[in-house]
Amino acid sequence: MQNRRSIARTGTKPSSKRNRTQQQKQRLKPMRKKGTKTYRYVIPATERSEHSPLLSVIIPAMNEERTIGKVVRLARRICRDSEVIVVVNGSTDGTARVARAAGARVIHYTEALGHDGGRQAGATVARGNILLFTDADIPISPEHLAPYVRAIMDGTDVALNDYNGPITRIPIHPVVEAKHVLNSMLTRPDLDGASMTAIPHAISRKALEVIGAESLEIPPLAHAKAVVGGLQVRAVHHVPVGKMNAVRSRKRKSTDLLSQVILTDHLTAIKWMTDTLGSRGGHSDLERVRSLAR
Repeated sequence: MQNRRSIARTGTKPSSKRNRTQQQKQRLKPMRKKGTKTYRYVIPATERSEHSPLLSVIIPAMNEERTIGKVVRLARRICRDSEVIVVVNGSTDGTARVARAAGARVIHYTEALGHDGGRQAGATVARGNILLFTDADIPISPEHLAPYVRAIMDGTDVALNDYNGPITRIPIHPVVEAKHVLNSMLTRPDLDGASMTAIPHAISRKALEVIGAESLEIPPLAHAKAVVGGLQVRAVHHVPVGKMNAVRSRKRKSTDLLSQVILTDHLTAIKWMTDTLGSRGGHSDLERVRSLAR
């Protein structure tokens, strides 16, 4: 009854003003969950497509029951026209159940897909025009995820985390060095240590076609293909993921197997460059005349 009385009282309101009010309510209408606060989407509503959402958020997850619910809920707050895909692989806990309850579309693999295999699997089934990648163990606010989406909306093809790693420590970590070296070899020293290895980052549908979903399993290779392929690659926003993941880093054993995987991935990217662009990776030989060398 209260709603009807309100409508009756505002019956003389100009139609244009009523329409604006209705549009604003639709744009800012929050998702509700029992026992939680309501909220607004960070990116205002856009014209929705009947065939595909604006955004696909892809989150690989393995035994992340403790954090995945919050990660999904934060990702859903970026914009209304989106889907959140959680690629659960090799999990033995309730990750899939918690992710589904939080509103995610769950793709389930009983076996582990490898460190970045979930990115490829998620990208293969994603329907969005923008693909945003993040991790299941690091909750990041939608205000810090939205800049990557906005950058793609504004014409960027690959929007990277403007994160360089701890470059002031001596010695510098080999993974940090590898990221800087790869960008230098790609003639993109302006990117510093920004890389598709780090989350969060986003790519356009066009970038996915140039890079190929299969390359997303090796982020440095995807990064190299994006730059060499002429895509617009930019570091757009800083999220200090190193500090946010510091607890897990301290728990790692002295033999850091993940670092070895990432370093091998960078070597794979360099090999692709030399195979594709020549032995010097597309760089000139300057004034050397190697035929005269003994």
